[in-house]
Amino acid sequence: MRVAILTGGGDCPGLNAVIRAVTKSLIRHGNAEVLGIADGFEGLMGENPRVKPLTWDEVSGILHQGGTILGTSNSANPLRDAATLEQTGKNIQALGLDVVVAIGGDGTMSLAHGLAQVGLQCVGVPKTIDNDIANCERSFGFDTAVATVTEGLRRIESTAMSHHRVMIVETMGRHAGWLALEAGIAGAADIILLPEIDYDLQAVIDVCRAREERQRYTIICIGEGAKESGASQTVRERVENSPDPVRLGGVGHVLRERLQPHLKSEVRTTVLGHVQRGGDPTPFDRVLATRFGHHAAQLVMRGQFGRMVTLQGGEITSVEISQVANVQRTIALDHSLLVMARDIGISLGERLPP
Repeated sequence: MRVAILTGGGDCPGLNAVIRAVTKSLIRHGNAEVLGIADGFEGLMGENPRVKPLTWDEVSGILHQGGTILGTSNSANPLRDAATLEQTGKNIQALGLDVVVAIGGDGTMSLAHGLAQVGLQCVGVPKTIDNDIANCERSFGFDTAVATVTEGLRRIESTAMSHHRVMIVETMGRHAGWLALEAGIAGAADIILLPEIDYDLQAVIDVCRAREERQRYTIICIGEGAKESGASQTVRERVENSPDPVRLGGVGHVLRERLQPHLKSEVRTTVLGHVQRGGDPTPFDRVLATRFGHHAAQLVMRGQFGRMVTLQGGEITSVEISQVANVQRTIALDHSLLVMARDIGISLGERLPP
């Protein structure tokens, strides 16, 4: 069996742990030849596909490393036109691939599902720091990102306290606020603003004013996809020919401009950006990524293609990739974490009844 592995979308702590587990499991128990595809689906799209052998030694010593040894791309789209799709199909046949293990988020799963039309068999592995993949309780990389944002909030708090400021920390999370929510709770944010709940500006102002009289500083954790009631999401740029062309960012600065005229405190914004993606994975993510990779290899050896590894009820299992493609897991408005946050006095930017 000839198996290829690719990493698509944004980079994420734990990718190398998956590559290691898939490769070693297939070499040891599947008698398989394993290839690595360079830069996600981009490595399959050109006239000369870019692949390299993945041997036991090649994937040894990479468990703890952040990023991906294969490289990745969040703009490669083999489905963008008929010619690109045809070339990708020819490359798959020329390489003699039996199956590709595609590691990525909902966009990568959508592309993997779409490439079935040119005969590509896929097994998916969920990856995202946003934790927004459908039918998956927790994806690897999320725990590391939460830890990174939490540390950032703690550092921001010390300067906010010293200067008596309102400090806004913007996290990633376009349509799902899991990262802002869990890191905001762990980092003792006073206000957490999420894409799922449009915030009321006056409600945010009221909390900041109340804290000006008591603690004299306020920490606001805001997901990049959050927006004021009646407004639109803050779009940083658009990337043409990308499967997901809209790039969000800058909502923290928008909120600062809206807040400052109403407060005595100075308002500052910190956008954490790609620091959330970087660094070595936490032990939790190393273990979860290894479990995912091992199960993906088992699906390959059983011939159970067209499925994505997932975590449900604390157990590793799998679902049809078609159930994940173009679907995102957002925070339900009655989620227990939201209930808890409100109960302990964290504002979610909602106007509360008198």
